[in-house]
Amino acid sequence: MTLPSTAADARLAATVDQLATELEGRSPAEIVAAVATRLPRITLATSLGPEDAVLLHLVATENLPVDVFTLDTGFLFAQSYALWTRLEERYGLNIRAVKGTASATLTPGEPPPWVRDPDGCCAVRKVAPLRAELARHQAWITGIRRDQTPDRAAARVVEWDARFGLVKVNPLAAWTSDEVWSFLQLHDIPVNPLHAEGYSSIGCAPCTSPVKAGEDPRAGRWRGREKTECGLHVKDGRLTGAGG
Repeated sequence: MTLPSTAADARLAATVDQLATELEGRSPAEIVAAVATRLPRITLATSLGPEDAVLLHLVATENLPVDVFTLDTGFLFAQSYALWTRLEERYGLNIRAVKGTASATLTPGEPPPWVRDPDGCCAVRKVAPLRAELARHQAWITGIRRDQTPDRAAARVVEWDARFGLVKVNPLAAWTSDEVWSFLQLHDIPVNPLHAEGYSSIGCAPCTSPVKAGEDPRAGRWRGREKTECGLHVKDGRLTGAGG
């Protein structure tokens, strides 16, 4: 794990290691509550997916001092925008919209940005605005799970995010997909209805399609291309699976 290198960050580095050791094996609720009280400038970057819905429920029901935002590319599914509103109403909180500088208006006669340059489209509509937003915070909470990809198998519940320069908290690191869905059903937490239609991973509407039986859960993202990631989560320069 790469930790902050400046003397000013030494105490934060020690806190990361202490929390990672202290909170390993604890429940997601305990992890979220602990980091929310120890790290004052903390945010939940929700993709409106199942894992993030669990985390939003934990933050809201415990009334924890955690900021919440989502990246609004301008090209999300109508069902995703409807879920956004439903979650705000359910939990009585505001999920802030964070947008990039790129316009969501298409130019007639020109190929759309996700066709012309899909990596560039994600860079200006997701990665750049996320970087700018995270610069305002000390820590961010994500829905990363260890069983999602081989690179995530070693994810700690609290770790240093060298790419964005802040603490990354992964309360669901030890959970399986079945545990996530069991929790959602137990607490009747709203989810995107597209999941029931075969959309296992949901991003922007033009770049997302249903997944067929036997396919990888992210096969529906940028179908027909080698690209399977928007670039929000990387490790040692490599993309690390679901998220965006």
